Amino acid sequence: MSLVAILDTGFEEHSELVEALQLSGAQILVTTNRAEILNADGFIIHSSGDFSSLMKSLEKTHGPELIDKRLAGGKAVLGIGTGLQVMFETHFELDEETSGLSQWPGALKRTTNSQDKTPSMEQVLVAKGSKLFDGIESPKFWFGNSHAVSEFTLQVDPPFVTPAISYLAGGTSFVAAVENGPLTGVQFHPEKSGEAGLALLRNWLGTI
Repeated sequence: MSLVAILDTGFEEHSELVEALQLSGAQILVTTNRAEILNADGFIIHSSGDFSSLMKSLEKTHGPELIDKRLAGGKAVLGIGTGLQVMFETHFELDEETSGLSQWPGALKRTTNSQDKTPSMEQVLVAKGSKLFDGIESPKFWFGNSHAVSEFTLQVDPPFVTPAISYLAGGTSFVAAVENGPLTGVQFHPEKSGEAGLALLRNWLGTI
């Protein structure tokens, strides 16, 4: 059974995600303990809150250093919701710019339909060769964020493997999921996405 550490942000409720991961076959710790995070099979940054609050929590808990150390050792990190967003360089809200973790290039901006903030189940256009979505026949997931990255621009040269990038299907397309070696992120919330979400979590657990 895989041991997964979820970052205790101090402001986020994680019980729904904990339950989904347990149903998917994982043992869970919600923690800020350095040793627990570094030694876990998987590490998750999960948030549906605002970008700046999550960045402050990460800085307070030495999140950037812990993420870098895990990735340097090839150990899995998963960002969910705002946890995906902070992996990019910057976040724009009106005239305010907030720096992210810069694991990937890109700026988060309001989506064109962000005035309608009602969460909804949306179809994902799955990347060819995706392991995360393998075997999921109806890839519809729960989206609730009003900011997104429109295009993934990281350039990867051989022998490194090109990341698998899945996009929101439909009129307003943006990055929905990134599979980049040990670093994975999803813009949506699998714990709110029914059987498809559980299948996706099982797939992720199978890679760690």
